[in-house]
Amino acid sequence: GASVYSASAEAAAEMPDLDVTIRGAVSIGRRLQDPLAELVKIDPKSIGVGQYQHDVSQIQLAKSLDVVIEDCVNSVGVELNTASALLLKRVSGLNQSIADNIVAFRNQHGAFRDRASLKSVPRLGEKTFEQAAGFLRVHGGAYPLDSSAVHPEAYSVVETMAADLKLSVADLVGNKSAISKIDLKRYVTEQFGLPTLQDIVRELEKPGRDPRPEFTTACFKEGVEKVSDLEPGMVLEGTVTNVTNFGAFVDVGVHQDGLVHISALADKFVKDPRDVVKAGQVVKVKVMEVDERRKRIGLSMRMSDEPGSSERGAPKSSRPERRGGGRTQSSPSQTNAQSTAQGTMGALLQAAMKKK
Repeated sequence: GASVYSASAEAAAEMPDLDVTIRGAVSIGRRLQDPLAELVKIDPKSIGVGQYQHDVSQIQLAKSLDVVIEDCVNSVGVELNTASALLLKRVSGLNQSIADNIVAFRNQHGAFRDRASLKSVPRLGEKTFEQAAGFLRVHGGAYPLDSSAVHPEAYSVVETMAADLKLSVADLVGNKSAISKIDLKRYVTEQFGLPTLQDIVRELEKPGRDPRPEFTTACFKEGVEKVSDLEPGMVLEGTVTNVTNFGAFVDVGVHQDGLVHISALADKFVKDPRDVVKAGQVVKVKVMEVDERRKRIGLSMRMSDEPGSSERGAPKSSRPERRGGGRTQSSPSQTNAQSTAQGTMGALLQAAMKKK
C-alpha cells in the first residue's frame, strides 16, 4: 500500500520535493503516529487484506468500503490540526472543497485554537459546522471539551454539570468518581434526552480518540521464540491473525503463523470458520505437527486431539491400518468367518436349485 500511495497524485501534492521511495518511507513512518489518518489515503484494495477483493463487483466494493471508512473516521474522530484533506473529506458534512479550504486556512493562519475557529473557514457555514464539529478534535486547545466527542451544542449541559459539582470543566473531564455522582435525570430537556446525556457522560469518562475497550493480548510461552522451539503436544496461547474458508491462522509467538484447519476448530461440525473465531481473538491451541524446513505449523483448538493422528481426535490404535489401494487389511479370523459364511450360502443355493 505504501508504494501505491507514494506514486499517487495525493502524495505528489503533499511531498512534491521528495523522491517516490522517500514518500513511501514517510507514509510508513506516519502510520506509527496516526494509522487511521495515513491508511485512509490508500485505496483499501491496495492494502491486500482478504482473499477475494478483486473477484467481486468493484463498484459495490468501493461503496461498501467508503461507508465503513466513514464510520471509522466518525467514530474515532479527526485531529483538526494535523489531518490531511483526504482524511477531512471523510468527515460527515465535509467534502473535498471544504477539506481543502480547512487545510489552506490552517497553513495560512496557523493551528486552530478551538472548534469555533472553523466558522472562519471559507464556505464552512453554520449547517456544515453543526454537522461536522462533533467529529473534529482540537487537542491542547483553549477549551477542554474541544478534544472530546461532545458536540459544541452540548457544552452548556456539561458546564452546568461541572458547576453543580463545584468543579471546572477541565477538572470534570476524566474524573470518574465525580462523574458517577451526576444524576442525569436532572438534566433531561426537550433538546437533550437521557440517551444523549448517557453518551455525553461516557465520553467524559474516557475522552479522546480511541473508542475501543482495553486490549486482551495472548500470553506467549516463555522460551518458545522460533519454529524449532515448538514440539508436538505443546499447548499454547495465540492470537488469530486471519480467518479463511479452510481454517484460521494463529500467531503463537514464533514469527510464523500456524494453521488450525476447519476440522480442528471445534468438537462439532463447523460450516464457516467465522462462526467460531475472528481476527484478533485470543485462543488456546495444541501443536499437532511442525515442519521446520517448510515452516509449516499444524495446530488444533481441540485439546483432545493427539499429535501424529491422521484422523483428528482418534488414536492410532483405534483405527484399522490402511494399506495400498485404500482397502482395509482383514485379520485371519475375519477371513475364515467370511469363507464359512460364503460356503454355507453356496450350499443353500445349490439345494434350492435341485428342488426346482
